[in-house]
Amino acid sequence: MTSGQSNPQTEPSQDNSWTDSDLDALRASFGLKEEAFLARELGRSVEEVRAKAAEILSRDAVSGPWSPVDVDALRRYLGGVATNLLAQMLGRSVEDLEAKLVELATTLSDTPLTGPELIRFKRLYGTRADADLAIIFGRTLDRIHGESSRLCLSKDKAYMRRKTSGAERTRMPRWTEPELQTLRQLYSAESNLQIAQQLGRSVKSVVSKAHNLGLKKDKARLEEMGRQNVRLRYDRGSSSQ
Repeated sequence: MTSGQSNPQTEPSQDNSWTDSDLDALRASFGLKEEAFLARELGRSVEEVRAKAAEILSRDAVSGPWSPVDVDALRRYLGGVATNLLAQMLGRSVEDLEAKLVELATTLSDTPLTGPELIRFKRLYGTRADADLAIIFGRTLDRIHGESSRLCLSKDKAYMRRKTSGAERTRMPRWTEPELQTLRQLYSAESNLQIAQQLGRSVKSVVSKAHNLGLKKDKARLEEMGRQNVRLRYDRGSSSQ
């Protein structure tokens, strides 16, 4: 980087004041959105976002048994927040937090994920380690691997860059011409998951390549996708009542 250039990850914002709406957004999204993405939304550096989160989200120290609310909070933020900050947010020591994770790891089941869980699983999978997902959903690693394989999910590129920094990265093979022909033939009428399963690729890869090729879903497929989304929202709403 030449002199005079700024680094958006470390350069502090010109105005250090935090508005009420900024703080509300931070409380709602910290640990759930990627830090770099949230920092861009707030016009802040990642370091500013972390520091403010530590300031407003940390709790007074507590000890003793974990309440169900605290366990839910642990699962909510696990993998999205650094361990030391997560401990501060829960009012626990790092040792206490790690001991709780060990305890939760002994209670994992192999039951399939429910409909509402699958919605959240697909949203979190790209940015969480599989071991963290096992704790978050209370399922075995085999179940996590099976669900991600069945749904053709993949980790986000930004997540993989962080995890493989300094190491050789695994790249998906280039699309072959027969694969591209299959994609062109199927994309308009088939679901992205069905196409991904047939091609042995992730759903994200299918969607990205289709976008690059300018492919579109036909009207009937879009209407069916709309009906499926309505059913999923209804199921999620019913399960929360």
